[in-house]
Amino acid sequence: MIILVLSFFLSTQSLQYIGKTWILFILASLKFLCGIGWTIKGIENIPSSPFVMASNHQSAWESFFLQTLFLPTSSIMKKEILIIPFFGWAISRLKPISINRKLKLRSLKKVIEVGSERIRDGYSILVFPEGTRKKPEDGIGKFGNSCGVIAANESVPIIPICHNSGKFWINKSFKKNSGDICVVIGKPIFGNDPKKLTEDARSWIDKTYSDIY
Repeated sequence: MIILVLSFFLSTQSLQYIGKTWILFILASLKFLCGIGWTIKGIENIPSSPFVMASNHQSAWESFFLQTLFLPTSSIMKKEILIIPFFGWAISRLKPISINRKLKLRSLKKVIEVGSERIRDGYSILVFPEGTRKKPEDGIGKFGNSCGVIAANESVPIIPICHNSGKFWINKSFKKNSGDICVVIGKPIFGNDPKKLTEDARSWIDKTYSDIY
């Protein structure tokens, strides 16, 4: 409700700062109630200018947490989320990029087109190139190419991020396991070949995941 009301008066970045405060409160509560904390390595690799954030995807935890690393950030999410009363309406004010998963080609074009516009407007883009959540034991899945295309088109780096959140925040389950989620942020990956950029990001995440799993 706060974001909905203030969206008529504040900038998107200010609204995202409010969202960040709410997210950190939720995660602090999670740590207190369920014993799930987190450690971060490589935070110094986050640039001060826009970039494409590419992360593996295992649970809802990283969907929240990664949005706090850089403001403003535009996240890619299912359009169904935005129609949830109040919660979804508030998220829509934060300028996400909504997609229809059933229309894959159209969604890919929209992510590239709108994502590029957001980069030029000073936003970073949060992408989960696997497209859907994976079980921790299944490792790293195949990556879609949108992160590499946006980074190459806009001459910005991909910042690869690897974590093991699924071991603690079990996907599609009320169950939570106590412990510290390990988040590793890689160095910027530059290039002008979209496929190579995507593959380099995936290779780094895959190698890093084998170390933290």
